[in-house]
Amino acid sequence: MTIPIYQADAFTEKAFGGNPAAVCPLKEWLPDALMQNIALENNLAETAFIVRENNDYHIRWFTPTVEVDLCGHATLVAAHIFFNHLQHTEKEISFYSKSGLLKVMQQRNGQLTLDFPRDYFEKPKDIPPAIGEGLKIAVTEVYKGKFDYMVVTDSQQSVEQLQPDFKTLATIKSRGVLVTAPGKESDFVSRCFFPQSGIDEDPVTGSAHTLLTPYWAEVLGKNRLTAIQLSARKGYLDCELSGDRVLMSGYAVTYMKGEIIL
Repeated sequence: MTIPIYQADAFTEKAFGGNPAAVCPLKEWLPDALMQNIALENNLAETAFIVRENNDYHIRWFTPTVEVDLCGHATLVAAHIFFNHLQHTEKEISFYSKSGLLKVMQQRNGQLTLDFPRDYFEKPKDIPPAIGEGLKIAVTEVYKGKFDYMVVTDSQQSVEQLQPDFKTLATIKSRGVLVTAPGKESDFVSRCFFPQSGIDEDPVTGSAHTLLTPYWAEVLGKNRLTAIQLSARKGYLDCELSGDRVLMSGYAVTYMKGEIIL
């Protein structure tokens, strides 16, 4: 059996930047254990598997260790692959997922725009001590979304200088921990840590911006924002809060296409 596989970098205009993801278009779903093993073998933050059922596309995402309910950068990569390599001729593509309907649109400037459900932030009753211990900083402004904790700090420099203890962060009962601050060259910056999901630091996290964007839209009093994720590879997003949806735009670059032989 052979399975087609593509790999591209998301939220970047050049190869080796942004966040890499693999995409496997399938005729039918593989056993979950096999998809998990493929994702482990790929050793990327996410591998997306896509099956077409009638006129609809269904998408699932796996990290090297677990299946996740939502992934932005791998959805951006999937749309890029369908638009550029799999003869999807329309300017929009929709994916059904565990987090509902997700749409991706082609823009005239070459960007792709994700249309995702927004996340809602609230102050937790108790802040897990492992957040401050794991980040090695004093934390006072902490929020909780559907998937992640979000820590707000005072400056971009404080985000850049973080050197987390990932073993401690991995004990927190959430998908991960986001750290964010006002940006110097953008409206806000972030770094995203997911050791609970097998990813110590994710290069660029589209799904995290469904929580970050509503927060900064409220703080800054505007719905259109620019964002930079300050990983070593860096990622650049144009974000917009639109009612109960978040629009996230960025570029993608194809790196590889091939076959998995099983």
